[in-house]
Amino acid sequence: MDREGLIPTVLGTAVTITGMSLRNNKALKPIYRGSIIGFGLAHVVLGAIDLVEHRR
Repeated sequence: MDREGLIPTVLGTAVTITGMSLRNNKALKPIYRGSIIGFGLAHVVLGAIDLVEHRR
């Protein structure tokens, strides 16, 4: 199995879950929480693109 797209996808999933768990944290500003979630989702999308591209 090709790990080129799998690693960013797994990393993005972990970061997104971390960002979602910080949603109720009052110590962080909302912009930081949203940035963490967005960063994770971007990695999921880019990793998924790599997985699809290398399957062909």
